[in-house]
Amino acid sequence: MISSMSVNNENKPRVLGIVGATASGKTSLSLQVAQRLNAEIICMDSMQVYRQMDIGTAKPTAEERALVPHHLIDIIDPSASFSVAEYVPLAHACIADVISRGHVPLLVGGTGLYLQGISMPHDYGGLPSDPAIRAELQEVYERSGADALHSLLQSVDPETAARLHPHDIRRVIRAIEIFRLTGIPMSEHRILQTEKSPYDMRLFAISWPRDELHRRIGYRVDEMMEQGLLEEVKSLLSDGVSPQAQSMQGLGYKELVPVINGTETIASATERIKTGTRNYARRQLIWYRRDQRIHWLDSEHLGQATEQIIKIWSD
Repeated sequence: MISSMSVNNENKPRVLGIVGATASGKTSLSLQVAQRLNAEIICMDSMQVYRQMDIGTAKPTAEERALVPHHLIDIIDPSASFSVAEYVPLAHACIADVISRGHVPLLVGGTGLYLQGISMPHDYGGLPSDPAIRAELQEVYERSGADALHSLLQSVDPETAARLHPHDIRRVIRAIEIFRLTGIPMSEHRILQTEKSPYDMRLFAISWPRDELHRRIGYRVDEMMEQGLLEEVKSLLSDGVSPQAQSMQGLGYKELVPVINGTETIASATERIKTGTRNYARRQLIWYRRDQRIHWLDSEHLGQATEQIIKIWSD
């Protein structure tokens, strides 16, 4: 079954996208589609942009990248910060370059803010900011903790609070700041206005039963641990990457720092990664279910998914 809402996007460059929850099968499906459509994959994942972070980000392997050209992977050092405002112009340039060579631009990833930034003319970086408000909110965090700060966001913007982890302090603070300065919740700033998009976006996501998606997440985390995720985190720390770096707040990284410090067991940290990833997937789905451009592909018929995507792309 496929569900979607059609939108008139005549005379706009066409862009294909495979989005959705973590562990839903985006990479495998995108490789199949890309090879059939002569597409080039543009990474739309806020963690895969970092170098040296391969296992915990479920980055496509060297073998997979050899099958299809990939862009915007391994472009940032793990000690550096990186924002949607920096990502968007890079993505626009990639899309234009791929189209200019007669290939199909295929966005692949689960970072909703990246998709929003690419497809909407609205610039989050252009929203007002106030250092005094940020300092005040940082003080709330330092004095009362992440949950208290998250509760503030919940009181003014419950939808954004539902998709942001309480420990994603930077984005929680930014969301509260936007409300304080504009009087409008961040969730309303990002309401989709498809007719204003610079592209004709053909977006797809795989819909899984919740229990099955949770099983896939558990399997993926176990596989990451077997592949050496703990050693990857140790290597990053040994190379001087701070545990407080933006990159190290990613799932699978921040949970293993206490293991390396000797304050938590591997088993306990692994379970926290699984729980955190399930919660993250839930927030991703909340975000994407509101996007009426997305064609939802039934997981029971994945064998037909590539042909379905090609048909819709070709219409």
